[in-house]
Amino acid sequence: MFGFSKKKAPTNNNATQEDAKPQSWLGKLKQGLSKTRQQLNSRLTSLFTGKQSIDDTLLEELETILITSDVGLDTTASILEDLKKRVTRQEASDADSLQRALKESLLSILKPCEQALNFSAKPSVLLMVGVNGAGKTTSIAKLAHHYTQQGLRVLLAAGDTFRAGAIDQLKIWGERNNVPVIAQQEGSDSAAVIFDAIQSAQAKQLDLVIADTAGRLHTQTHLMNELEKIKRVMSKLDPDAPHETLLIIDASNGQNALRQAELFHETLGLTGVALTKLDGTAKGGIIFAIASKLGLPIRFIGVGEQIDDLKPFVAEDFIDALFAQD
Repeated sequence: MFGFSKKKAPTNNNATQEDAKPQSWLGKLKQGLSKTRQQLNSRLTSLFTGKQSIDDTLLEELETILITSDVGLDTTASILEDLKKRVTRQEASDADSLQRALKESLLSILKPCEQALNFSAKPSVLLMVGVNGAGKTTSIAKLAHHYTQQGLRVLLAAGDTFRAGAIDQLKIWGERNNVPVIAQQEGSDSAAVIFDAIQSAQAKQLDLVIADTAGRLHTQTHLMNELEKIKRVMSKLDPDAPHETLLIIDASNGQNALRQAELFHETLGLTGVALTKLDGTAKGGIIFAIASKLGLPIRFIGVGEQIDDLKPFVAEDFIDALFAQD
């Protein structure tokens, strides 16, 4: 049992009120990107500090930092080409201006992928896909919270009928969010479960169906074909469904995450991606490779385990947090 002392220690009311304030999203993002910032920005700062001029050695060291931060070979080459043009045009004439130009170049990669996910159909269908362990089911819970906070009436479809405990896990999240869940027993046909969920949402005139699916490797052809089947079955109820096919990417997978995204996109025609677990990795630079190579909307990013730690992606916020001074 917890008790309270009769004597109260002196307190600073202003400090107490300040401590009680919830942390802003930008603050969470800055904290969540600390490992990536240490890997990328801290090394960049060390590289640029005290340098008075731009030379080949500096650019080569910059190239190494970007590649080892999982920005990727091709994306790094594009960034360096852009920076060399800026140097030629004298937009970057010293190390300090080159660092500013680098931030602008990185922002220009991410900005086109900043596209908010808005739904107009009723019900809209959001199909969640990804490999095992990417954080798909917990992301569904966070998305359910996000959209119910916006006033949408949400229904969850327990389409992961393969992983033991996945259905129960989704039901628990549904209860916590006060959101109904359509489920069948483990081993049931995933497409049938999602079909029933869409039918139910249509009958109840709900706004959004978020459909879970079993995690699968992009190399498992038969499971990838199952996702194609799910999309075909959906189209029988709504020819435009799913209205969003969202790939959940574990940022800690680095360059392998890019290959996963490429193959999922080839098979399914993704309409967006969400990056999770950015707070647990130094490989957050993968976001630049994904944005540059795929050009898909980055709908959400996640930097924590709390229910509100998955937020719509804003490019400027990401860059500001990445280059923040500790």
